[in-house]
Amino acid sequence: MRLFVGIALPGELRARLSALRGGLKGARWVAEANLHLSLRFIGEITGGFEADIDAALQPLRVPAFSLTVAGLGAFERRGRVHAVWAGVEKSDALMALHEKIESALVRAGLEPEHRKFKPHVTLARLNGGSAADAGLYIETHAAFAAAPFVVDRVTLFESHLGHGGSHYVALADYPPAPI
Repeated sequence: MRLFVGIALPGELRARLSALRGGLKGARWVAEANLHLSLRFIGEITGGFEADIDAALQPLRVPAFSLTVAGLGAFERRGRVHAVWAGVEKSDALMALHEKIESALVRAGLEPEHRKFKPHVTLARLNGGSAADAGLYIETHAAFAAAPFVVDRVTLFESHLGHGGSHYVALADYPPAPI
């Protein structure tokens, strides 16, 4: 079982992000239904450990807050682009939520995440994509900005890998604290 914790995006925002598809050679676009903001990748787990993860996340209570998705960027490795993403504007509430999730999962027995948290919504994956092509795509869509949306829950997702890309299933939702 492959898991991650994330924020499901509202349908209108997913549709706007999905409209950015196309114009980037070699891109494997994320399906509209799968667009989300990952808070913590957990990875493969076995032996019923998902119940421990769920139990660790159950007491999570963070006040609802707004987020804005704006701008595009790319992740590169050794001069080759491997993902294009939409950015998430800085938010103290989001960073606090990420820290609480990380602490809860470490207490449940997971190794700490060693990568720095870079909030984003992955739009496409590329196998060794050209930095020049990705740069032109990002420049073309640099003005992208969506209306803020309210984060009203965090979700534990299961990821199923397949030939047509990943498919995500929501296993549990964790609502925020009442305001």
